[in-house]
Amino acid sequence: MSRLWRDQIQVFLAPERVDLVRFSRGFKSVQTAKVTALCQRAQGVPAWQSAVQNLENNLTDAAGTELTITLSNHFVRYVTLPPQAEIATPEEVKSYAAFRLREIYAERIDSWDLSVSEWNPVSGAICAAVPRDLMKQLEAMSARHQCKLKEVEPYLASVHDHWRKLLSGSTLFFAVIETGRICIAILSNGIWHSIRNQRILHSAADELLAALDQEAIFFGNKEAIELVYVFAPEHPALTLPSNCGWSIIPIPTDRISVLPHYPSVVPDNAGMDQCPA
Repeated sequence: MSRLWRDQIQVFLAPERVDLVRFSRGFKSVQTAKVTALCQRAQGVPAWQSAVQNLENNLTDAAGTELTITLSNHFVRYVTLPPQAEIATPEEVKSYAAFRLREIYAERIDSWDLSVSEWNPVSGAICAAVPRDLMKQLEAMSARHQCKLKEVEPYLASVHDHWRKLLSGSTLFFAVIETGRICIAILSNGIWHSIRNQRILHSAADELLAALDQEAIFFGNKEAIELVYVFAPEHPALTLPSNCGWSIIPIPTDRISVLPHYPSVVPDNAGMDQCPA
């Protein structure tokens, strides 16, 4: 089947939810189905295992389709790769990424697959690490359902890439918030400076503010009122105190629409926001 005519399935995969959207392909893509399926996280197994089973339970009539999966930041570990003029080849970039991750996570990286954004010796890149067993499970599931696994992308990178052209500022604070997790990135003059990926244990707003203050200290240069781009579709009422030193700029979804498979509030499930990782 020509790729031009494959139906598309886009998925957001998180520990306790799967959002699946299907599009028919032709001269114009048309959304034909959307499913949000909640699940309970099994004890004693990796957090992603129940999520993959939940996805498979909802992946029906998928033969011949093309599958794109956005992974919750719960399943991803990030590291920035600062510019290095002497690093040029793909092998050197991969070794650099592995070195940076090993500094933080030690031998745990031996069980992860690494993916590096487009490398530039002047601006650097970021690296995302995903459990290798998770990738194997997704590949095996795709084979069982006879669909093509086109792309597996981390949530932070997906959101940044989707709205990148609309994010401005020489120093850019950028936060993606989902159920149970905050991910904050800082870019300085287009260079990835740091990425913080942490659990939400209590209040999303309180923990966002504390994390921003800590990251600003590490960055070493904070304005009296600093701006932060925030994408938090599962927390539509999220605000910060008016005198806290931070001002939220919502991601400009009026200019570039939210991708349909991104998570949103599930009615009658407000308690989901308190799930620990």
